[in-house]
Amino acid sequence: MTKTQPQALWIYAHPEAKSFNRDLFDAGRAELEKTHTVETSDLYAMGFDPLLTSADFGSHAHDDDPFMTRWVSARADGEVPADVLAEQNKLLAADLIVIQFPLWWYAVPAMLKGWMDRVFASGFAFDIEDPETGGSLRYGDGLMAGKRALIVVTAGEHATALGPRGISGDIDTLLFGLTHGTLFYTGMSTLPIHLIDQADDTTAESSAREITRLTERLAGVYEEAPVPYRTRKSGQYRPARVLRDEFVPGRVDLGIHRAESE
Repeated sequence: MTKTQPQALWIYAHPEAKSFNRDLFDAGRAELEKTHTVETSDLYAMGFDPLLTSADFGSHAHDDDPFMTRWVSARADGEVPADVLAEQNKLLAADLIVIQFPLWWYAVPAMLKGWMDRVFASGFAFDIEDPETGGSLRYGDGLMAGKRALIVVTAGEHATALGPRGISGDIDTLLFGLTHGTLFYTGMSTLPIHLIDQADDTTAESSAREITRLTERLAGVYEEAPVPYRTRKSGQYRPARVLRDEFVPGRVDLGIHRAESE
C-alpha cells in the first residue's frame, strides 16, 4: 500500500488524565492529524510495563550467554515481547516522533525511561552492524536514520533558570542523554527542545498561549533545521572517539558536539 502522507508517533508520559500536559497532547495530536497519520503511545494509560527483565529475552532468558547476546538472540529468533514489538513497529513506521513528558528531578519520568530501556533494544536501536566497516551504526546512523524527533517538555521552573547560566542547569545539557545519547545515537535528527516553563502555575490564558505556540511549531516542523550534531562518521572523533583538538579548542562542555560551535 502506497504511503500517502507522513506518519507521526506521539509518545506521551504523564499519569494524569486531566492536566495541562493532557491538553497539550490532545491539541498537538489534533494539529498533526491535519497532515499526518498519527499513532500514539500514552504510556500510563496503556499500562506499559517499564521494567526490562529476563522475560524480554524469551527462550534465551536462562542461557549462559552475556546479557546483550541473549537480548539480540531473542530478537533474531522472533521472541520480542508483543508490547515491545508493537512499539518498535510504531517507531519504524514513523517519519516524525514527538516525545512529551514533564521534567521530574531534572530527567525523564521513570515510565518513559523504562519504555526506552525495553523498546530501544540491542539489535533494534543499537548494535546494528555497519556494512561498510563491520562496526556498529550509531551517532547519526542506524535504523532510525531519516526520522525527525521533537521533545516537548514541561517544567515548573522559569526558562531563565533552565538556560545556559541558570541555577537549574541548561535544558540542553540536562536532556543531552535523550537528544544525543538516545535519539541521535540511533540515527534520528533531533529538533531543538520545545520547553514549556512555569507549567505548575498556568492560567487559562497562559495555557492557551502555550497550546498555540506548540501547534504553530508542529505546523512547520519540517521547515526547521535539526540540531547539527557531529556524526560519528565525520572523522572528527578519531582516534579513541574523542573530538579532535582542532575543533572548538579549550572547551569541554557538551555544546562542542554541535558543528555550529566552531
